[in-house]
Amino acid sequence: MWDGVRVLVETIRRRAYSVTCHRKSDNKCRQAKVYVDPAFVGKKVYVITDAELSELKKRLESLDAARRFFAAILSAEAGSRMFNIVSRTWNPVTGCRYNCIYCWARQLALTKLRSSPRYRHGFKPRLNPEEFRRRFKPGEVVFVSDMGDLWGEWIPSKWIRRVLAHISKFPYTWFLFLTKNPDRYHEFIDEMPENSILGATIETNRDYYFQEGYYPRIAQAPLPSRRYKAMKTLRWPLKFISIEPIMDFDLDTFTNWIREIAPFMVYIGYDNYNWRLPEPPLAKTHKLIKNIGDFTLVLKKTIRPAWNETLDPYTKVPKIAGKA
Repeated sequence: MWDGVRVLVETIRRRAYSVTCHRKSDNKCRQAKVYVDPAFVGKKVYVITDAELSELKKRLESLDAARRFFAAILSAEAGSRMFNIVSRTWNPVTGCRYNCIYCWARQLALTKLRSSPRYRHGFKPRLNPEEFRRRFKPGEVVFVSDMGDLWGEWIPSKWIRRVLAHISKFPYTWFLFLTKNPDRYHEFIDEMPENSILGATIETNRDYYFQEGYYPRIAQAPLPSRRYKAMKTLRWPLKFISIEPIMDFDLDTFTNWIREIAPFMVYIGYDNYNWRLPEPPLAKTHKLIKNIGDFTLVLKKTIRPAWNETLDPYTKVPKIAGKA
């Protein structure tokens, strides 16, 4: 992350000028249509554009968010597990309607957990009132609703407000959210507790993997471009992006998406369940990791060759739960 700030500062420094006053009027120095205060005469000044100032501001905010987050984690008892950031999960709301073909939570709900009260009717969204008796310790990082999408358009606002009200009782615990519908964050941004980490899954910049014409259709979730725009315009210091399971992408475009979102950390990893997704070559993924590592923290998960790069490609695609 610091590398990106350093490069930007060095770019600005190379444009240093020494100011001299050749003509004075209205108590201002005028030269080449640049107006300066007389106090700058004889001093070295630097020219910075609005775009560069905005970029520097975003990067410094991201660094400060990372500093505050990891300082809290490292100073807490639960923070000794630095490479396992999530301390526990909490599922006040479960279920999802996106039908992502790679979803481990849906597979689990429709197989091993199908007889449990929460999933006896399938992976349908539901509120779990008993979860609001849970208590959390300072310094923990709690993954909220890893068995569903709390921010799906089908979730009633009152469910979300109940979740936010509960986490407000634990201001020294971090609550991590992850969604494929970050548009919904904007609806509640004024009610969001400061200890919330707002994340979005963006597996690729290519929308067509998620459209009906692509077979098999990956998911019925909002298109990646919509998720990117929602996260880009989200004014929140603790934003993160999950690029998992990663799918093939356009390097420059995807890099710029992540830069414009300005997350303080990014998770990146390949599919763990052999779904034969449209994966990028490993070398291309390494280029993406290098690119985004210049301006944010990259946490690598499963990094391996794409399934079709190996000499022994997978011959069996897992059966989708609930389908023949």
